[in-house]
Amino acid sequence: MPRLCTSGSFAVRTSVALLFLIGVIAAAGPSEADAQAVRDTIRLDLNAAIIRSIDVSPEIAAVAARRDFARARHQFAQANRFLTSIRLTTLHTFAPGLTDGSGLFPDDRLYLDPDVRNDWERLRPFNRIEVDAQQPIFTWGELGGSIRAAREAVHVETAGVRQTEAELALRTAELYQGMLLARSLRRLTADAENVLQTARRELERLLDEGDPSVDDADLFKLEITEQEFISRVVEVEEQLATAESALRRQLMLPENVVIVPADDRLVMLPMSVDSLSTLLAAAQQLSPLISQADAGIAARSELVTVARSNYYPKLFVAATGAFAYAEGRHRQRSAYISDPFRSRSLGAALGLRQNLNFAQTRAQVEQAQAELNEVRYQAIAAREFVGFEVEQAYRQVNIARSRMETRERSRAIAGEWVRSEQINFDLGFGSAQNLIDAVQAQLELEVGYLESVRGYNIAVLRLLDASGMLVNRVQSGSLSQE
Repeated sequence: MPRLCTSGSFAVRTSVALLFLIGVIAAAGPSEADAQAVRDTIRLDLNAAIIRSIDVSPEIAAVAARRDFARARHQFAQANRFLTSIRLTTLHTFAPGLTDGSGLFPDDRLYLDPDVRNDWERLRPFNRIEVDAQQPIFTWGELGGSIRAAREAVHVETAGVRQTEAELALRTAELYQGMLLARSLRRLTADAENVLQTARRELERLLDEGDPSVDDADLFKLEITEQEFISRVVEVEEQLATAESALRRQLMLPENVVIVPADDRLVMLPMSVDSLSTLLAAAQQLSPLISQADAGIAARSELVTVARSNYYPKLFVAATGAFAYAEGRHRQRSAYISDPFRSRSLGAALGLRQNLNFAQTRAQVEQAQAELNEVRYQAIAAREFVGFEVEQAYRQVNIARSRMETRERSRAIAGEWVRSEQINFDLGFGSAQNLIDAVQAQLELEVGYLESVRGYNIAVLRLLDASGMLVNRVQSGSLSQE
């Protein structure tokens, strides 16, 4: 077997390479543990993970509750269009009976009989029913404006739901990408462990052969490296448990469920990135932030109309009806006299209602106009902010792509270097130091490449989020890594 070290300390150089790899893995985050037989597993791709997180998220449910409240207010405003006020009142008590009269007058003319009196010793059940209703006819835009403002408020809350969905989708996607990176780094950890074991065997062989280039100090250093490796493995496993718990809680899964990616290979997201002008145009149409601002402007404009309507008289129709009944009492047919315990009435009228406190009305209009101006300025700021976010995210994608391509080429070069050094070493012409340096560089570049792939994917996801297309892509299934 050829010697692996001709100059310097083989154990020291191997330790440096391994500690570097382990440190990067521990800093990059945990890997995905294999599903245990006693635990349930759920296999999800990126699309499925995001859709599940949206479906079960209490954050979205809370925002959706505000949207439902806005819808209820819209329905209330629509209900006010017809019979704005309608009220039913009933009274139930006892009424006195009547004493016997002279008998000279019919029941509907008893008011002419001087001998008829209320008899409080003979009480009778008494019931009265009253109905009052008002129907606006012309309100100078108050009713219509209230309905339209309530409708736009629904659009505001709906955009808020979309915004929360996008935030949740991005957060879940980043967690998922982190899991894929961790699983890939775990495979590198396994490779590093194999290198460590091979180094021990080779070092022990060289010591047994009495090779002067190694001594017991090298073996002690290698053993220290092994202990460091064990410590870092424990750290990685604990971090893995934390990350798995975070994603499991994000998906609202039970504690006994292990999440397994449908494809644990960390690769580029299978999608093309549109031009910057296309993304900017899409953001103006799809961004929930802009949609909220536009709906807010429309709602506040209608509220200004509602406030101004109080300057003018409101035309309405009012109707009322009543029915009173007590056994033993009789309706009296007279234009001037009636029995309140036995009567019927019905009436309708055309009316005007005018608010005479014009100072308060003017203040309310100014307040509504100020709120409208505030939302208008917010909309301008939102459009500029979204445009900046899209452009910044777009350039970050270009940077991440360039970094990934560069590291991919460097990784290929390192692979060629390792193969060349290995061939030379096997033929007896190579240097162990050069071989170790090549292996160390390859490990470093493998880690860097995986991190650059994850960085590129995260940059693409953030670009889709900034342009308002992330949730649409999820719903179309284009984020799946298949």
